[in-house]
Amino acid sequence: MLDNLGTALGMLADPTLPLAVLASAVYGLFIGAIPGLTATLATALLVPFAFFLEPLPAIASIITMSAMAIFAGDLPSALVRMPGTPASAAYTEDAYRLTQSGHGARVLGVGLVGSAIGGIAGAVVLMAAAPALAEFALRFTSYEYFWVAVLGLTASVIISQGSQVKGALSLLLGVLLSTVGIDVALGYARFTFGSTSLLQGISFIPAMIGLFGLSEVLRNVLHPAGRPDAARIRTRGMFRDTARTLWRYRKGVASGNAIGAAVGALPGAGGDIAAWVSYAATKNASREGHLFGRGQGHIEPVVSAGSANNAALASAYVPTLVFGIPGDTITAILIGVLLVKGVQPGPELFTSQSALLYGIYLIFIVANLLMLPLGYLAVRASGLLLRVRSAVLMPIIVAFCVVGAFAINNGQLEIVVMLLFGVLGYLMERTGFPLAPVVLGLVLGPIVEKNFMQSVIKTDWDLTQFFTRPISATLMVITLLVLLYPALRGLVPRRRTADP
Repeated sequence: MLDNLGTALGMLADPTLPLAVLASAVYGLFIGAIPGLTATLATALLVPFAFFLEPLPAIASIITMSAMAIFAGDLPSALVRMPGTPASAAYTEDAYRLTQSGHGARVLGVGLVGSAIGGIAGAVVLMAAAPALAEFALRFTSYEYFWVAVLGLTASVIISQGSQVKGALSLLLGVLLSTVGIDVALGYARFTFGSTSLLQGISFIPAMIGLFGLSEVLRNVLHPAGRPDAARIRTRGMFRDTARTLWRYRKGVASGNAIGAAVGALPGAGGDIAAWVSYAATKNASREGHLFGRGQGHIEPVVSAGSANNAALASAYVPTLVFGIPGDTITAILIGVLLVKGVQPGPELFTSQSALLYGIYLIFIVANLLMLPLGYLAVRASGLLLRVRSAVLMPIIVAFCVVGAFAINNGQLEIVVMLLFGVLGYLMERTGFPLAPVVLGLVLGPIVEKNFMQSVIKTDWDLTQFFTRPISATLMVITLLVLLYPALRGLVPRRRTADP
């Protein structure tokens, strides 16, 4: 352990790493503070630059950027009632009402410090849980990996926001698109329509850039939303008031961290779902839950949900690093970067490149500590960040999308894929279909197919191995329970509570 830690500290001494971390931190704060632009969009646009970095600086830039963007989403939530990222939507109403009543500095201070605490708590969970799970996962074969991937696909539908039927259709679309290219078992072309360019399949990164980058541009251009004037924030005494508030609602900080870490470890969940779950749990447990989102707003949901969304960011790396199963859309894009860099996520990563893992652990802590000074400066400059005009910002994002897609293989096909997925993402959002299941379908579809075909070929189509092996059978039962959870929940009578 000490040897790996020493090697990781040596890797942090790379002069390109602090520059990458600082630049990505400023970039994340900027993107997160613009209403409508998400951390996933920021990650997709960051990928072309990550290709020119070594593995640890590339990972560090994505980790730092995403942590900053999630916090920065609180700025427009509190100031103009428009969540900067989906993770901030849960407590936007309370944050805005408190700001209008003169408590803006307190709200943003709680969001800043709570996010840093949540991020560090999630990193601790990652450091504690990932090695233990990796040691257990070394006993996995193709049967177990098949069920883990199926579990990820199932969970992404169950926890997706909105209609679960639409979530399932989005997932099936992603799985269908993942079959384009060479068959993993028989080696013949599928759905290429005679195009040699499609033999390699649909490139993952251009698809992500289109889904989360270009679709956002189309939405902002075709349906522009006016931005009201931002309230003025006085930061004097902000940290003193923040410390008092966090101590008063320390149970909310603890529960937010616990919920965020637990939800974030679920494949496909992410910080936005963690924030909503934490908000609901806090409202049910609080004596003042009836005040949430009403009157002048309440600080307690900002404390708990603000801690949960950043805790989920770090814990999402648990399934990503251990099983190669993305914990959210950000880590789904990260897997593509790791593969390009020659790093294969999975349990072998913990034995073959343990120094890199310790470097990732340290980066999480550094990024969340760096959030405090940079976040404070962002709070002071929040008015300027929110005045950036869409007419200036959108063309820059389109340029990044085109360059990023082209940089994958220096080919025109990637640009076409990016454009098609951009239109697809816009149409899906307009009709209420979630985008995250498409991402997981693209990532997990090949994993499901590969492990299924390997399993049946080596046993001459003996399917009983999927159900009789102890670990495989356990994962199958968990998958069935997750699949049946909505029906089982409907059988439990709900407790009626009077609305005060």
